[in-house]
Amino acid sequence: MLSRVADHLYWMSRYLERAEHAVRLLSVNLNLMLDESPASAERRWRRVLAALGDPGNVVWSGDPYVLAEELTFNSADPSSVTSCIVGARENARNVREQISAEQWQWLNQLYLRVARFRIDGNADIQLPPFLGSISEGVHLFQGITDSTMSHGEGWHFIQIGRYLERASATVKLLEIYYREFGKPQHSPEGTDFHEWMGLLRSCTAFEAYCKVYTADLNHDRIMEFLLLSAEFPHSARFSVNHMYGAIEATQQEGDRYRGSTLVRIAGKLRASLGFGQIQEILAQDACAYLESVHACCREIHDTIYRLYIDYPVQTALGGA
Repeated sequence: MLSRVADHLYWMSRYLERAEHAVRLLSVNLNLMLDESPASAERRWRRVLAALGDPGNVVWSGDPYVLAEELTFNSADPSSVTSCIVGARENARNVREQISAEQWQWLNQLYLRVARFRIDGNADIQLPPFLGSISEGVHLFQGITDSTMSHGEGWHFIQIGRYLERASATVKLLEIYYREFGKPQHSPEGTDFHEWMGLLRSCTAFEAYCKVYTADLNHDRIMEFLLLSAEFPHSARFSVNHMYGAIEATQQEGDRYRGSTLVRIAGKLRASLGFGQIQEILAQDACAYLESVHACCREIHDTIYRLYIDYPVQTALGGA
């Protein structure tokens, strides 16, 4: 596959997953505002900013709705919801011939939905319904992608981008919450209960978690579920497993020797999560372990770029 095509498909997918993640964080935290004091509100929204990468031109002003609108509509912030949708559509436009007509039509509709508010402003908008429509739009696009696009090399690059972004986001959230609430003196009671519930809802995991552990919000069990569950779609292990499968599939269709480094790095991360035991992780340094997983995700991204996107011409010619 041409490096240009791989790059655009990869980033189209990452931008959409990033937008959907931001929408979930904003929606959940807006819904939790009824159960919080001003002090807890500030801590909660500062965690949201940290989870979204601490955008430099967005600051906490004391008004959650103002901050949520900034994180949704601020076109100067590359990580805002609308910026991610615009970025995804631009990447799709550059590889229009590689995706299905249905994919392009739906992504274009999603783009036009957010572009209208970028042009006309958002004074009259009801933010929660708008965020819900964006989340629904991303989910529909992912379903359309799976059902209308050939599951070849291009589709696998879309899966790599999607699940790498998801794994990184989940691990980042876990690290932020565990640093603040995972200490032994903390127990999920009172205010902490709502915070841990907010984390689960931010990963669409509350109902799935309760089916496994009931409504006992124990932070060690939450860590185990969101980090090591092989069955829950937003857990780090599930995401890495699917990313690894997509990486392996690209090797079968391309130069296996060239991609062996990427398979080794992703396989090492997959094994760490697959064979990891929560008791061992917590007995050492949980935050250090989460940082190592996040660092490995960054290494996978860098390796993808080195091997498939920014590689020298000599590599493409087999060293000739």
